Amino acid sequence: MSLHRYTPPEELYWELFDAVQMSGIFEDSKTFVDCIPKRPAKNILLDFFEQSKMKGFDLLEFVKSNFILPEEPKEIDIPNDLSLEERLHFQWDLLMRAPDEDKADSSLLALPQPYIVPGGRFREIYYWDSYFTMLGLKESRKIDLIESMVANFAHLVNTVGHIPNGNRTYFLSRSQPPFFAKMVELLAEVKKDESFLEKYVPEMLMEYLFWVEGDADLHLPGKRYKRVVRLDEDAFLNRYFDDEDTPRPESFLEDINLSEESRRYPEKLFRNLRAACESGWDFSSRWLYDPMDLKTVQATAIIPVDLNVLLSETERILIYASRLGGNENLANNIEKNRNNRIEGINRYCWDEEKGIFLDYHIKFKEQVDRPSLAMLFPLWAGIATEEQAQRVLDYTEKNFLKAGGLVTTNIHSGQQWDAPNGWAPLQWIGFEAFWNYGRRDLALSLANKWTGLNEKVFAHTGKMMEKYNVEDLGLEAGGGEYPVQDGFGWTNGVYLAMKNRLRNNE
Repeated sequence: MSLHRYTPPEELYWELFDAVQMSGIFEDSKTFVDCIPKRPAKNILLDFFEQSKMKGFDLLEFVKSNFILPEEPKEIDIPNDLSLEERLHFQWDLLMRAPDEDKADSSLLALPQPYIVPGGRFREIYYWDSYFTMLGLKESRKIDLIESMVANFAHLVNTVGHIPNGNRTYFLSRSQPPFFAKMVELLAEVKKDESFLEKYVPEMLMEYLFWVEGDADLHLPGKRYKRVVRLDEDAFLNRYFDDEDTPRPESFLEDINLSEESRRYPEKLFRNLRAACESGWDFSSRWLYDPMDLKTVQATAIIPVDLNVLLSETERILIYASRLGGNENLANNIEKNRNNRIEGINRYCWDEEKGIFLDYHIKFKEQVDRPSLAMLFPLWAGIATEEQAQRVLDYTEKNFLKAGGLVTTNIHSGQQWDAPNGWAPLQWIGFEAFWNYGRRDLALSLANKWTGLNEKVFAHTGKMMEKYNVEDLGLEAGGGEYPVQDGFGWTNGVYLAMKNRLRNNE
């Protein structure tokens, strides 16, 4: 096993890393950090120092000689006469990866069991994507694969202390929206066996502690440490954060260029870019002081509604699982945290005037007037009151439900998590939110709009996309740091889950 097992590429390759990422020899900054070295990193670096001084040195050829470049996945043979739903049951084979071989100095964190990747440039497992992928695996009756993916996430918790953004060394400093407990709950449901909840209590608890680290040490309101903020005597709420404040290795050139345009301290800019990535919504006007300017990203200053709802769900599942195992003390302690969290969400994130949930700004001590689909998470989790829910539903139907589904925000900023784009995970959150509070008509209408858009784009392109334009069905989605990706794990999963619900409610 390599001594550099958990060392990210920028620390393994130093000047070589900077030279490659700043040169633009690869269109995508993620290409080099996903390369597999053909020999020990230290030997490659020594040769780079020697050869780069020589006349006619070719950096691209040097990389190709010393690294295995990422390959495009091989196509699989799927019969042409199938419906899209039938095709997607086969499509998992295209997105499935066998257990990883632990390769020295590779950025990949080897996983011991098979898993599903999103597709396109995303060649590794991604944390929150995987929950929505599992919804589709359930419909495809690939229960063993759900079980193996849960086991892989537990493996990551036990080896690196939390679930990173993805199984790459360069993702170790951040996580993503915490869906692990929901995955365990889903596994217990599909296996009809609650012992899985008990089995994974240690890993669920360890991940929970990653998110609430430092809460016992924050004695004064307004204090914050990593992902925890104390807002008053009772309310500890969470924010997104990143343990590093350097350019993202997988978007190195983009971050350097942005910092050169900015007047901010680069460390603050980089930390906030990384924190926005931990949210999964990278990027959205939701995280920006100026909604049209990415340089004003301020993700660490925001208490997000959805993150705190997800942690309340983690707490709910941990309470139940702990009581199953007879650990009443743990259950009672977490229950107190959950009650305080839900009260805090209502106190700081509920806007009585608009009748919606909004994010809260830590420094300005006020709600951020940027309505987004994050407002639906309290309904998805069932922690909204009936009155709150009806007001949120009315607002959502009026302002966010478009021809192709739910638009993420109503701001056209050019960022990919803004209008006119819709994303599969948020369609599912919306569907469940509508369903939970008696608007099944709205839920089924949304499911028809979204799956219809998926089918239309597939008929035109032969692909399932990462995101879709839900406002103008004749245009493709855009925005972001990279081209629109096809594959696509969570889109396939949500499509299959929605088609099943539609079929069962005809």
